[in-house]
Amino acid sequence: MLLPYLTSAFPGTGGALRRVPEDFVVDEVPAYAPSGAGDHVFVHVEKRGWTTAAVADALAAALGIAARDIGWAGLKDRHAVTRQWLSLPPPVTPEAARAVALDGVTILDAVRHGHKLRTGHLRGNRFTLRVRDATSDAAARAEAVLAALAAPPGAPAWYGEQRFGARGDNVAQGLAVLRGERRGGPPKLKRLLISAVQSSLFNAWLRARLDDGLYARVIEGDWLERRGSGGTFSTTAPEVDEARVAAGEVCVTGPMFGPRMRAPAPGTAAAAREAAVLAAAGVDVALFAAAGKLAEGTRRALGVPVADAAVRAVEPGVIEVSFTLPAGAYATAVMREVMKVDGDGPGAAPANAEAADAADADADADAAERAPDDGGEPAT
Repeated sequence: MLLPYLTSAFPGTGGALRRVPEDFVVDEVPAYAPSGAGDHVFVHVEKRGWTTAAVADALAAALGIAARDIGWAGLKDRHAVTRQWLSLPPPVTPEAARAVALDGVTILDAVRHGHKLRTGHLRGNRFTLRVRDATSDAAARAEAVLAALAAPPGAPAWYGEQRFGARGDNVAQGLAVLRGERRGGPPKLKRLLISAVQSSLFNAWLRARLDDGLYARVIEGDWLERRGSGGTFSTTAPEVDEARVAAGEVCVTGPMFGPRMRAPAPGTAAAAREAAVLAAAGVDVALFAAAGKLAEGTRRALGVPVADAAVRAVEPGVIEVSFTLPAGAYATAVMREVMKVDGDGPGAAPANAEAADAADADADADAAERAPDDGGEPAT
């Protein structure tokens, strides 16, 4: 699907992302620090050329423990420099963890804690990204775009290309699973494929909101999310809640279709818009119910808060852009707004942003084949 720009009034920087891994640096922002006491060991690792799951497997082999007993809060990409925490089970000691030597992996710290690290136990991620071959005034352009994205509800929460597979056929495969036309494969892979269908429908819903001038508006029947707590509620006073959206207190949410999703009340404007998305895709919402736990459904905020943004000119044609995003948000979705390398206003995602997103497919593949034992959608 061709995605529009929220910041089409601002010119982009041009350029390219991720020429080398050091151009894409990710620092996990944990939900809490290890306590210093307990049977488990939290290790802070810096990695290059490794997926999170591959690091876990290597640590398990080196320490003589089961890989399934290693926990992490979110999956991190292979083609970047990333720093994150993993948890190791007893009888591993901090000293043993620090002694592990892996090419491309540095153990930055090892601290005891009382329990395993679980998926989603993180506040977000801090990104430090270099754009090369940018325009001569790229720093000023990036600052203008990021200032616009700082206003609530933030950057559009598009699902990136990696959600739809390297060949772009995850949606078709997911529909085959939902319709009972594809029966093989592990449940985690089926869940990944079905999530591509849900994500594609969310993107279609979000695009319609932007196209119709409803990105920062609240309409009858909208479900809203409270920023911070994550609690959701159905609006009873759209005008009042629209002011709360502008203040950054709440955000409109879109559909990730499934039987457990909280749907707008029948007959409301919001319900009509969600039904139109399904109809345009030729998808019956009952298909998700038939998939059971593989497609339970939820709601997703339509915007992503972009916090603590900064821009630095490194040298002519090279800038460094940094910002913090909540877990599950794609940095490349922010950078496509900053760069706009296709040069045609609303249109396809920039070619190099798509390449960056495609590289992130490692994380989704790992989630399908080997997720932490607490389940759930992988956080990033």
